[in-house]
Amino acid sequence: MERVNRIWNHPAYQEALGKLTAYEAEREFCRHTPEHFLAVARLTYLLALEQGVEADKEIIYAAGLLHDMGRYLQYENGTPHDEAGVMLAGPILQECGFSEGESAEVLKLIGSHRTQSDARDLPGLFYRADKLSRSCFLCPAQEDCNWPEEKKNLEIRL
Repeated sequence: MERVNRIWNHPAYQEALGKLTAYEAEREFCRHTPEHFLAVARLTYLLALEQGVEADKEIIYAAGLLHDMGRYLQYENGTPHDEAGVMLAGPILQECGFSEGESAEVLKLIGSHRTQSDARDLPGLFYRADKLSRSCFLCPAQEDCNWPEEKKNLEIRL
């Protein structure tokens, strides 16, 4: 996980995280925090193990850390955060020692994490993990949330 820690410590990543944190400081609904990023990675890896999907832990954790980093650009100029995330993550992955093929895998997960999928492949698992990572049953803003009721996690589940 050395390269994942390089991502965490990368100046561009920390800058993006700082901007995102500032934009969401007063956000009433789910925030995009390191806890969320790690929950998505952990859930993806768990789902992959349970479903027998071949997956590289470092690829999953890299995607987990990076998948929402483009959100600050969505706040600034309206660029969809999955697209912005792909653009921002590429150079970071290269500088952190990921090969071209590994980077392509991570960027695919980032770029497709908002695309609904029931597929039993890594992008499908990553999409589901992103949604499962939210504990709506604990949320004080649940009543005002714009997520459809069928998407809300109103009980503990996996």
